Amino acid sequence: MLVLARKRNESIIIGEDITVTVLEIRGDKVRLGIAAPGEVSVHRQEVFEAIQRQRPEEPEEDQ
Repeated sequence: MLVLARKRNESIIIGEDITVTVLEIRGDKVRLGIAAPGEVSVHRQEVFEAIQRQRPEEPEEDQ
């Protein structure tokens, strides 16, 4: 895991087309803005995990 320190209004770039910007810091909470192409899904971890649980399992292929 890469760990970076950023201040308010500072950003990091992921690849060539994803930007994560620190918008606000309040106590122990940080608000992030994420700019990414429409085809890139961006979810909070708990939402992503809920989506994964709702997907039917794909059958294993016979070999």
